[in-house]
Amino acid sequence: MTKFQKQFQKSGTMTGAGLDDDMPLGERKTVTDFCYLLDKSKQLFNGLRDLPQYGHKQWQSYFGRTFDIYTKLWKFQQQHRQVLDSRYGLKRWQIGEVASKIGQLYYHYYLRTSETSYLNEAFSFYSAIRQRSYYYQVNKEDRPELVVKKLRYYARYIVVCLLLNKMDLVKVLVKELSEEIEDYTHRFNTEDQLEWNLVLQEVAAFVEADPVMVLNDNNGVVITSNRLLEGGVPQLEQGMVVGQLVLSDALIVGNCSNQVKFSELTIDMFRMLQALEREPVTLATQNTKPGPLEPTEKPAKRENPHKYLLYKPTSSFSQLCPGQTSTISLSPSASFLSASFKELPANSVLLVYLSATGVFPTGCTEYEGPYDCGGVLTNSNRDVVNGEVVQKKNQAPKEMHCLHPGDLCPFTRKPLFIIVDSSNSSAYKNFTNLFGQPMVCLLSPTVYPKSMQDQSQRGSLFTLFLYSPLVAFLYVCGLTSLRHGTWEKAQELLQKVYHDIGELMTRSPAIDQAFLQFYGDEFLRLLLLRFIFCSADSRSFPESFPPLPPQDTVENSILQRGVLELAAMLDVQSLFYDSVLDSY
Repeated sequence: MTKFQKQFQKSGTMTGAGLDDDMPLGERKTVTDFCYLLDKSKQLFNGLRDLPQYGHKQWQSYFGRTFDIYTKLWKFQQQHRQVLDSRYGLKRWQIGEVASKIGQLYYHYYLRTSETSYLNEAFSFYSAIRQRSYYYQVNKEDRPELVVKKLRYYARYIVVCLLLNKMDLVKVLVKELSEEIEDYTHRFNTEDQLEWNLVLQEVAAFVEADPVMVLNDNNGVVITSNRLLEGGVPQLEQGMVVGQLVLSDALIVGNCSNQVKFSELTIDMFRMLQALEREPVTLATQNTKPGPLEPTEKPAKRENPHKYLLYKPTSSFSQLCPGQTSTISLSPSASFLSASFKELPANSVLLVYLSATGVFPTGCTEYEGPYDCGGVLTNSNRDVVNGEVVQKKNQAPKEMHCLHPGDLCPFTRKPLFIIVDSSNSSAYKNFTNLFGQPMVCLLSPTVYPKSMQDQSQRGSLFTLFLYSPLVAFLYVCGLTSLRHGTWEKAQELLQKVYHDIGELMTRSPAIDQAFLQFYGDEFLRLLLLRFIFCSADSRSFPESFPPLPPQDTVENSILQRGVLELAAMLDVQSLFYDSVLDSY
């Protein structure tokens, strides 16, 4: 249990009171010291938004100072509660505000470090605020700005619960938030009613985005996690010759038009983010020091790859790849891809995930190179029809906000793993590996069968396979629910299929060595296994660069037999026999 938590649990009830002009000197000093700590904490907290979003170390010392001041503030208000109650008039919602900011600190530290343990810490503070009704009295005061603080607290709490897959609690919080918004708009003639109603709509759509429910014997929904669990990926076996590369950084970009999103996270970004994380643990079991963990205190094998999340990056190409050309004006908070590339440790991998609308070239060119086949859109202020960018006749031949395969060529100087989920993902087949470093591109299908209903608003099927292959498989087969017992058996069979795929890959004489170089990392290994499993479904056609040898992967009878066994377990084998039996 952290010091923050221990101190938080000791908090008592307090009521407001007025200031006393003839206050004793000692009590006056207490109030003065508290005001100083409160003001200093607000200054440091507000300064967090000015810190660079990129890099690993530029912001750590500032976060440390902010944690320290909030530790002192929280301890101080506990030790001097009676004086602050009677002389300062400290109210419960003000205690809630301090606790809320501590929760935000933990959440933002999670975003900076990608360590899921800090999500649990943020959750513990947000949960305690609700349990102790710190914001309860806010509704009785005629101050709309205080009610907005309460609404924002709810929105932040919901985000953390979504990331922790606490869906039952999310539904309860959404109901409470809806009631709070209704009361807020009824009492005050505000201009932000539509904005808050949109927040409700977004989170409701986010919760309903999963196409398959796992049910227990009482028809209750069972929440499953798709983060990496201990033993959740096939282990390397003796004799497997693979690389020692480690996934260090990941850039996750979401710019799909009309896709479900909440708090600057599209559903595709949300799924890929979790696919690159281990299951969270609680810091209370590891550390008694508040704030950031020291490097020596980090638990073994608990680190996740560091992630940058970019939702519809408005700075466009310059935000992703500044410095590529001297004519680009750099944003002060930009440099994500360049900074990540620069700080990439030795024997490490940079992953770039692009979930974005496709940009197609106008006209034909004689040479189809890395700048001739279009790419993906990096700016949302464009005309988009049916998921594709519409070029107007008077526009330049090439869309300036398009991220072309050629734009990523300078970053192939180090190991690079690319995932493109787009209607123009095939543009990234025209990649040139100029520097001989390991590089792989996993590319989504550009067209889906007409028999499949378009559910792109609820997330891409390709990303769903990389996030939860069993859910995607069930969805492709037209199943919307599954009993928990069958789910567990299907997951066990899927592990066997993964094992078979791993053996096929590592023993194939025809496979490109880049795949084996990445296979040593657990996260990348799981992505590769899920990709090949996805490719084994003959009704969708994802591709890769370099191409995988079909005879040793998707067309191999061992893999196809595994797919049929899974289909038989789910009683949907009739959907696969026509296309698979010929292989035997």
